[in-house]
Amino acid sequence: MTLNDRDEAEIEASRAPLMDHLIELRGRLIICVAAFIVAFIACFAFAEPIYVFLVRPFAAAAAFHAAAGGGAHAAVSPLDLILGTAGLKPLPHTSGETVNLIYTAPLEFLFTKMKLAGLGAVILAFPVLAFQLYRFVAPGLYRNERGAFLPFLVAAPILFVLGAALVYFVMLPFVMWFSLSQGFSQAGVTAALLPKVSDYMNLVTALILAFGFCFQLPVVMTLLGMAGLISSKAMVSGRRYAIVAVAVVAAVVTPPDPISQIMLIVPLVLLYEVSIWCVRIIEMRRGKREAAEGLA
Repeated sequence: MTLNDRDEAEIEASRAPLMDHLIELRGRLIICVAAFIVAFIACFAFAEPIYVFLVRPFAAAAAFHAAAGGGAHAAVSPLDLILGTAGLKPLPHTSGETVNLIYTAPLEFLFTKMKLAGLGAVILAFPVLAFQLYRFVAPGLYRNERGAFLPFLVAAPILFVLGAALVYFVMLPFVMWFSLSQGFSQAGVTAALLPKVSDYMNLVTALILAFGFCFQLPVVMTLLGMAGLISSKAMVSGRRYAIVAVAVVAAVVTPPDPISQIMLIVPLVLLYEVSIWCVRIIEMRRGKREAAEGLA
């Protein structure tokens, strides 16, 4: 019996009536919903500390901006800003509050905490959601497909966290620094940044989701390569078009400033190069497997 015959036999043995599949799907959905609710309650209970944690990049930018004298001509070392956000460098001591966020609707901060808890619940419950998804689809996969599916479940959250970390430690401090630098005070007229809690949270959420999903590029391209829908040769020949597409995506999903756009374009171009090597490795393994099967 060949390897393909054994795979077909395993799939045939795992077949079940439609009602059994629906019952299993219902059970796994109940587990996913329960995991999300538990994670949501936990995140909502700590919503304020989580919000303070997310405001730290703004606080670091505001502290260094105030220490540099404020205004559009204030300068700061990029390394100091990153280390200050990471807590590896003490923030400059300034008089009074360095960050003051407001809310203008009675329940605005409550809804903001609920949105924050929802985002945190999805991230916290992702291992349970991914495991339930894998357990549901695994019986319908070949053995080699099951082996290939698991690494992607591990790689996807890791790449998402890397994208979120880039937003938190690098992009947000510089975006907020750039925003603070737009303020001025002349002839009795003052323009100062005073963001709403919901606006800041929407910015953070949008950037984390945008970078997190964009960092899935190697996963998506590798899956397309495994399916035979794309080749490394086509990716190399289309590199210039891919760079243009990356620039367009960066312009759409980031705030309208060159700093944030460049911070997304550079890692995405590097990830595209990584994707080429991933697809190339898959093609090499496929060639060796086909050669071995031909000899057999």
